[in-house]
Order: sequence, then C-alpha cells, then structure tokens
Amino acid sequence: MKVFDTLYTLCLKWAQHKHAEKYLAGLSCSESMFFPIPPDVMLAPMALSQPEKAWRFALVTTVASVIGGILGYILGYFAFESFIQPLVVEMGYQSKLNQASLWFEEYGVWVVFLAGFSPIPYKVFTISAGFLQMAILPFIVASAIGRGLRFFLVAALMKYGGPMMEAKLRKYIEVIGWGTVAAAVVLYLIFR
Repeated sequence: MKVFDTLYTLCLKWAQHKHAEKYLAGLSCSESMFFPIPPDVMLAPMALSQPEKAWRFALVTTVASVIGGILGYILGYFAFESFIQPLVVEMGYQSKLNQASLWFEEYGVWVVFLAGFSPIPYKVFTISAGFLQMAILPFIVASAIGRGLRFFLVAALMKYGGPMMEAKLRKYIEVIGWGTVAAAVVLYLIFR
C-alpha cells in the first residue's frame, strides 16, 4: 500500500501553492500546541521545490513553531486545570504527562531543547513547561535553538541534496513513513 508516496506527492503539489508559506506557518504554529502532523512534511518538499527559498522556509517554520510553543506554554500555564487536565485524563495521557514532568524535574530546559529537535511530540513539552511554570526566557531560547536546528537541517538537506535527495527520498518514502509509524507505536507501548 503506497500511502506515503501519495502523501509526499500531494505535499510537493501544496508546496507550489501561492499561499504555501502561510500554510507552513499555520501548520508549524498549530503543531506546537495540538496538531499531530509535524511541519517537516511540508517544509521538506517546499525547500526541495524552491531551493533558493529554503532558508526562508526554515526561518518561517522555526518562528511559527516557537510562537506556537509560547501559546502552548500559555495554555499550560493558565488553562491546565480547567481545560487541559480533563482532556489529558479523558484521552488516557496522564502517564505521559507524569513522565514529561519527571523529565522536566531531572533535565530542566534540556528537555525542551531535545523535544524541539527530535521527533518527540513538542506540544507535550510546551504545555508541560507552562503547567510546571518553567522560566519563560529559557523555554523560548531552548525552543528556538532546538526547533531552528531541526528545521534548518531539513532545509539544508533538501537545498543541497537537490534532485539526488528527492530521488532518494522518493525511493525510500514508504520505508521512512512506515518506519516512523512503527517507531511511534513502539514508543507508545514503552511509555504508556
């Protein structure tokens, strides 16, 4: 079943849309608070199809993601008990929140940096940082560095890899896609 190849082709088409940059910013911002799809899926084809704008796209993605992270922080800070906590309990995510809290206590700001750079769901840590009342300035700095490194790395791979990177990506997109799904399932089973 070629699910990811179809999605990849669709993302390449969206990357050419006249409002693609706005869509990328909206996706990046919302992913930092609640949306499950990472902005990399739109950033990569946009940087690949318009390599002269790759750095701009990475910057837009980073800034919008950090803004979304700040909004997630505010949500966690002001609305955790009244809004977020009931959703966490209802959706069965209490153990994940407890784990994030333990990581914050043990590693502090480094958790935000790691979540910003890695495929770990960043939104869990933005809301947790607010709920745990982490200092806002270190949160913003760690978010900007972590997210920036990740998105500029994606843009660089696409910009400098060019058609060769696109051919490799297209060749292995199904393996990468299904591997990511498998890794998410394994992480879920480990941390549930």
